Formats: sequence, C-alpha cells, structure tokens
Amino acid sequence: MTTAPDAFRIREAVAYFDASTDLEEAIDELLSSGFDRAEISLLATEKTVEEQLGHQYHKVAELEDDPAVPRAIYIPKESIGDAQGALIATPLYIAAATAIGAIVASGGSLLAVIVGAAVAGGAGGALGAGLAKLVGDRHAENLQNQLEHGGLLLWVRTWDSGDEQRAVDILTKHSGHDVHVHGAPQS
Repeated sequence: MTTAPDAFRIREAVAYFDASTDLEEAIDELLSSGFDRAEISLLATEKTVEEQLGHQYHKVAELEDDPAVPRAIYIPKESIGDAQGALIATPLYIAAATAIGAIVASGGSLLAVIVGAAVAGGAGGALGAGLAKLVGDRHAENLQNQLEHGGLLLWVRTWDSGDEQRAVDILTKHSGHDVHVHGAPQS
C-alpha cells in the first residue's frame, strides 16, 4: 500500500486534537466558515480501523496521511442527544399506547387505563433509557479509545488554496496538532 502524497485523489487539511471540546469547536467554526458537513470526517472506530487495515495502530498520527484509513461522518453531540431522547420516548409511547388499547378493549375503568399506561410506559421508558445509555457509552468509548492512541483525528476536504488556508487556520486556532494539508495537486 502506498502512502505517498500522489496516492491521494483529493486535498485535505488534517489535524488531531487532545480534547473533544477543541475538536467540536474546530468543527463548529469550519461549518460556520463555509465548509459542508460532508467535507469533514473523523477516524472510524478502533475495531473498524483494525479490521480494514489488517493491523492495530499505536498512535493516530500514524494514520493521518493514509488514504486507506476508514473514516466516519461527524455527528454533533446534539444529534446523539436527540437519538437518545427518541430511544427513550418511543418504547415509552408504544408500551403506554398498547396498554391503554388493551385495557380499553377489555372494558377496564379509567383508573385501570391510567395505572396501566403509567406502568407500561415506565417499563418502556426504562428499556429506552438502557438503549440510550448504550448509544452514549459507545460514543464515549470511541472517543476515549482515540484519545488513548494520541488524539481525535479530523480531515477536512479542501477545494482550493483558499479552503486550505482557512482550514489550517481554524484547526490551528483550536489547538490542532500536526496541522497540514496532504494530497496531490488538483488537475
């Protein structure tokens, strides 16, 4: 596998970060400075990287210029929170609605409907809370694994020298390490 600069078909600014807050601030500024979310990518999970590359890596710096490294899209913390909320609310609603339907169909009283909805909704909410915790834990585990390997790796697709300079300036401003641009010149 070649990792020479001419192996790249696109140009990208790259950096790694010591803290998720610095990474998120850099991404927020990139997005507010005209970069599209689709132009920003992060390192995939450790398991995915090792499976695709066929070996373990020790430091994220080893991966920053390797075009074969699997990547992940950036998902803002807010979206993870939205997903967690949906994972809690959906089973709660379904369980409560099912209980209400069953109790009403059997001719149960209003008190039975209220109690049944509360009990079933609580059970559904507990199930959803467990799923939401799993989503949050997986995200946190992925960040922690990358930090243990030296940092959170970020790539930004650039289209011209103006994009390159803006991306490098933003990544540097937000404490990015080894900030540079790689890739072959555009033809």
